[in-house]
Amino acid sequence: MRPILQVEDDANDVFLLQHAMTTAGVDNPIQVATDGRQAVDYLSGTGAFADREKFPLPCLVLLDLKLPYLMGLDVLKWIRQQPGPVLIVIMLTASGEDEDIASAYRLGANAFLTKPSKASSLMEMARAIKDFWLLQNTLPQEMEAISNAPEPLTRASQSARRTTSSTR
Repeated sequence: MRPILQVEDDANDVFLLQHAMTTAGVDNPIQVATDGRQAVDYLSGTGAFADREKFPLPCLVLLDLKLPYLMGLDVLKWIRQQPGPVLIVIMLTASGEDEDIASAYRLGANAFLTKPSKASSLMEMARAIKDFWLLQNTLPQEMEAISNAPEPLTRASQSARRTTSSTR
């Protein structure tokens, strides 16, 4: 089962969301990056995250807006500039400012959620993430291929996989 990447610098928010996700029945492991540079390293499979067996590409990225070293919108922009599989990115932040929301969507966020202050609301949000993004949402074939790929996919290997699977 592919992990969820939670990009969050506040340890309390990490704990609370992980608890809510577990209670909501999310079985996917949750990997954590505590700043924007770690998120980029994780997603590019470099540095401490070079072992794709241990750190596979996530099925979902939960991205905070205000992060050390590289802000969430900069991470989102970097993600959308990468070749290869399209990642589902949900901005999950305390900000509810219109400018932040508009910028996130302009840069390609799939959703923008404001962190609730009540535990019961966080639980509802975790259930909604599970129900829509993990159970109901349909991913492109290239994302499905990642689940079975032993090595990180490149555009060439994705194309070869599609050609091979379409000729069967």
